Amino acid sequence: MNMKKILIIISVFLFLASCEKFDDMNKDRKNPTKVTGESLFTGAQKNLFDQMVSSNVNLNIFRLFAQYWTETTYIDESNYDLVTRTIPDNHWDVMYRDVLKDLKEASTIIGSTNYPLDPIADAPTIKKNRLAEVEVMSIYVWAQLVETFGNIPYTEALDINKPSPKYDDALTIYQDLISRLNAAIANLNAEFPGIGPADNMYGGDVTLWLKFANSLKLELGMLLAGVPGQESLSKSTVEDAVNLNGGPFTSNADNANLPYGDASPNTNPLYMDLVASGRHDFVPTSRFVDYMNSLDDPRREFYFTLFNDSIYLGGTNGAINKYKNYSHVAPRIVEPNFPGTIFDYSEVEFFLAEAVERGYSVGGTAEGHYNAAITASINYWAAQNQMTVPDSVISKYLTNPLVAYATAGSTYQEKIGNQKWIALYNRGFEAWTSWRKLGFPTLVAPPNAFSDIPLRFTYPIEEQTLNGANYEAASSAIGGDLVSTKLFLFKN
Repeated sequence: MNMKKILIIISVFLFLASCEKFDDMNKDRKNPTKVTGESLFTGAQKNLFDQMVSSNVNLNIFRLFAQYWTETTYIDESNYDLVTRTIPDNHWDVMYRDVLKDLKEASTIIGSTNYPLDPIADAPTIKKNRLAEVEVMSIYVWAQLVETFGNIPYTEALDINKPSPKYDDALTIYQDLISRLNAAIANLNAEFPGIGPADNMYGGDVTLWLKFANSLKLELGMLLAGVPGQESLSKSTVEDAVNLNGGPFTSNADNANLPYGDASPNTNPLYMDLVASGRHDFVPTSRFVDYMNSLDDPRREFYFTLFNDSIYLGGTNGAINKYKNYSHVAPRIVEPNFPGTIFDYSEVEFFLAEAVERGYSVGGTAEGHYNAAITASINYWAAQNQMTVPDSVISKYLTNPLVAYATAGSTYQEKIGNQKWIALYNRGFEAWTSWRKLGFPTLVAPPNAFSDIPLRFTYPIEEQTLNGANYEAASSAIGGDLVSTKLFLFKN
């Protein structure tokens, strides 16, 4: 072989090798071309908890709505400025793009005919469990969006072929969510495993998923209570949630928690917001602290630090507050591994107390459920701090005339609403929802606020510009795209 042919062969070889290298450059090694349904579920679950737990004022200001915390220096959000930071847009985007979209894709992959499962006889049942768990998580998110905005894109949402989706009627969505939840509950079989380790909330424990699903069903039913024309659906939904399929949560061990880790990026967002950032943006409000002081509430040490080692002292809501002059958020809450929570046992018991007052057949007495709710809250917070509160202390608290069910208020809404506010501390969205439904506690907007306390988020600005016709129709249907517009759940 002459030298010319050898050079040609070498050139061809080098060309082919270089093509392979250029082809490699087209591969995104950080984003795999194939993902599993389980990994999408894991990511969606974490994105959901991060959004609900966060105190970043670009994302989540529900603690400010519920007047648990107020700001120190930059006080726009404490005064209900939602627009400057486009907070509704950010919340909307996280829920649709980072949670619901991934959950939908997870469901598509797990539900596909070539979905890999061990070739065992029980594979179809395991697959149904996994799909049901994804479905229950999705229903939680859809309900949250309805409770935040009202009418929202639903039937045409998440469809790449419908870039301008129509908005569906909020009540119709809620009714459909209950039907979907009933179907998901029917598909959960506790004798077989679920998603497994990819489920960071329950580790795939289907028994706990059933309890979570029934607790969510209880909540949807109770939020429908009092809505004209929905009395029968509300009652049947609540009673089924309590009396069928194992029922809702029965202890703090059932709580819907996400365990966070000690190192980034898996720490609780509060640690990043309040510690790692080095910022001192929040103090508890005097409204909340003073109310707990008036009750000599045993949870204060779990919620706040002492000011000057002597008193619990809150700042003025909506005003500039010097951080050093007040109590702060308690240390355990801002530790990196403090768990996030989206539903707990005390909430269930408060719903049951209200259900008894409304004449629903859920067993027990309103007072009994009310006391169980408060006790569960105290015990949960004590356990988080590796402490116990003696039964005698809890009993003394429950018999305090300002706490005791017989004397704590003139209506059950006042009794339950005030104590639920305390129990839901650090869970701003749920506390805001409870206040909108029950009308208690008595909250007053700061004197220089942009509006009264918001009753809903306004629609994202991007919806006005990119989906204008559907936005206008939705705005008109709910009575105006205003923070003062009462959503159908909260009109009575």
